[in-house]
Amino acid sequence: MLGMVIKMNGKEQNRTWFLRGMKDGVPIALGYFAVAFALGIAAKKAGMSAAQAGAMSALMLASAGQYAAITVIASGGGYIQMAVTTLIVNLRYLLMSCALSQKVAPGMKMRHRFLMSYPVTDEIFGIAMSVEGRLNPFYNYGAAAVAAPGWTAGAFLGAAAGAILPQRVENALSVALYGMFLAIIIPASRKNKVVAGIVAVSMLCSFLFTRLPVLREISSGMQIILLTVVIAGAAAYFFPVREMEENGGDENES
Repeated sequence: MLGMVIKMNGKEQNRTWFLRGMKDGVPIALGYFAVAFALGIAAKKAGMSAAQAGAMSALMLASAGQYAAITVIASGGGYIQMAVTTLIVNLRYLLMSCALSQKVAPGMKMRHRFLMSYPVTDEIFGIAMSVEGRLNPFYNYGAAAVAAPGWTAGAFLGAAAGAILPQRVENALSVALYGMFLAIIIPASRKNKVVAGIVAVSMLCSFLFTRLPVLREISSGMQIILLTVVIAGAAAYFFPVREMEENGGDENES
């Protein structure tokens, strides 16, 4: 009898965590829909159908990764090039997953760890890490239950709308995707001069790759790979982030 009560209490706790995750995931879903809509238009311009854009978004919740993949598709790149490009652009999620693994209970079952890896995005990672104490996986499931459909629906409808909207409207909406990237890099650049310098160098190098005779012959997908690896690697070597800075406090803090 006691075991049944404990089991029922566990289910009730999971339900509470799930609903809490859904509540916190609603604003994320709304933001995802707007960004994914613009991403869907970009996918349509690259030759993808609405179903293909929706399937890509459902399988990969990553705006930068998907945009990189769409760029490779538009340039006629191969599968290997697309896979490598997407892997490099999405490497930050590996670090986020490592951080989340320290947030869950040590005895957490492996199936929950695998399922939690699916909705590891910048926004869901942020709200999950802000939870006090141990993280219940059903919180992530709840957030993903509303955020993932919002992202997928946005991409699907964006690609579908891109097929029927006038060219002027389509071009205007596609600007929203670049606005998303500006919203990511501008706040970080204002806080850190090193980041601002790296962003400027990245833009300059990207421009040179489109103008210099030899470099412009390299496909856009390979350009992304080279620039990301070289610039990020150089930044990590010359401007390493100290552990004290990452923790926002004393090095001796536990």
